Amino acid sequence: MANPWTGEVEITLDGVAHRAKLTLGALAELEAEIGEAGGMIALVERFEARRFSSRDVLALIVAGLRGGGWQGRAEDLRSVEIGGGPMVAAQRAAELLARAFAVPGAGDA
Repeated sequence: MANPWTGEVEITLDGVAHRAKLTLGALAELEAEIGEAGGMIALVERFEARRFSSRDVLALIVAGLRGGGWQGRAEDLRSVEIGGGPMVAAQRAAELLARAFAVPGAGDA
């Protein structure tokens, strides 16, 4: 089970639950994948404006899964059923992004 307090998100692939987390290494891989032109700020802005692409979602899901220990690649997800379908995948990608940049304790009373 994923621990949201440590930035983890649960993603189900072909019925098997996986922990996903955007570690520093995973974020570096993600930056390399999306390129300098857009960068992380542009990615965050696209999600905030709800103008993200399926490529954005896939890049975040792969980076998060790899940060959680998964050894696969984006190509491996072409024929995999992501639990809940594309809409849930987009939600999980947004959760990964939000949790990666959340300040611990922010909003606590």
